[in-house]
Amino acid sequence: MVGIQTALAPRPAPTGANEPLSDRNFWRLCDLVYQTCGIKLTAKKRSMIDGRLRRRMRSLDIANINDYCRLLFDGNPSADLELVYFVDAVTTNKTDFFREPAHFVFLQNCVLPGWREEGRRRAKVWSAASSTGAEAYTIAMVIDDYFHDRGGFDYSILATDICTDVLENGKVALYPDHMLEPIPEEFRRRYVLIPRDPARHEFRIAGALRSKVNFQRLNLMDDRYTFDRNFDLLFLRNVLIYFDRPTQEAVLTKLCEHLRPGGYLFLGHSESLVGAKFPLDMVANTIFCRR
Repeated sequence: MVGIQTALAPRPAPTGANEPLSDRNFWRLCDLVYQTCGIKLTAKKRSMIDGRLRRRMRSLDIANINDYCRLLFDGNPSADLELVYFVDAVTTNKTDFFREPAHFVFLQNCVLPGWREEGRRRAKVWSAASSTGAEAYTIAMVIDDYFHDRGGFDYSILATDICTDVLENGKVALYPDHMLEPIPEEFRRRYVLIPRDPARHEFRIAGALRSKVNFQRLNLMDDRYTFDRNFDLLFLRNVLIYFDRPTQEAVLTKLCEHLRPGGYLFLGHSESLVGAKFPLDMVANTIFCRR
């Protein structure tokens, strides 16, 4: 009986397992996030950072959060590789289909008819913070639907993000069924695959649209972007709010170099270019045209 009780007794936690994240390491992590991603974190984000990193630590079998920080900061040979996973852990990836729908109404009612009048036969689009791809696939639905009965039209969509996990999810294009609600019924019939087994509670974007979207990793903090310089549409929504003003201007300057004259830039509903000097004219709320 004593042996059974001993076997069932909880194991003592490893030494230092409950040690809190030190002040020094928290601010080092904040600086690493800023230097890597351009995102400014404050003390209010401490519990969020702590919780997300502890999930990552479990996969590495590291019990002490300050030991994990030593892995990042103290010259460990695997630090560069771990930095990718660290970024995946601390970045927020909020996304929905048809998020901020006014942008897609403008695309459908203004941009696409303009392309048709111009006689354009192809277009290139960049979703510059794509997360799991809901934005990119929404754009694809709108373009494909508009030109479905209006003759052939070729388009491609580049979907980039700093987080590798969400990019892999976007390639698979498999989403939980609660994300289906914003997609119009006629689009569901044409572009969404529903499994026969309702217990799966998921859906997938049709292959015809998946073939139009190319997912690639990109850090907007990179010195330059190695992509084409003549995109017709560029979506950078709800990203600038995480950057300070110098970082915002540096990122937008680089992105403008990749947008063709007459191309459109879409920002998030709470983002603005007030006081900034870019070769852009506002044509609608948070929508700008490249001069």
